[in-house]
Amino acid sequence: MPAITVKNIPETLYNRLKEAASVHHRSINSELIHCLEQMLLPKRVNPHEHLQRARELRKGIDTNLVDIESIQDAINEGRA
Repeated sequence: MPAITVKNIPETLYNRLKEAASVHHRSINSELIHCLEQMLLPKRVNPHEHLQRARELRKGIDTNLVDIESIQDAINEGRA
């Protein structure tokens, strides 16, 4: 497995990494690998889960507060 050396890490960044590692019960190296994976590796998205989440969010919208005219006004305002 490849290895890298990271030099000149700002002390505040190192301290944050160290704290996060402690909170997650990981070594600093494991925490750094986890952070890199979260930032650099694409996440597979299940379209059915997204649709279900959208449906749940839609149910929570108070239709008395939002109407089609308000939505259209917001869209037009954003285009100005």
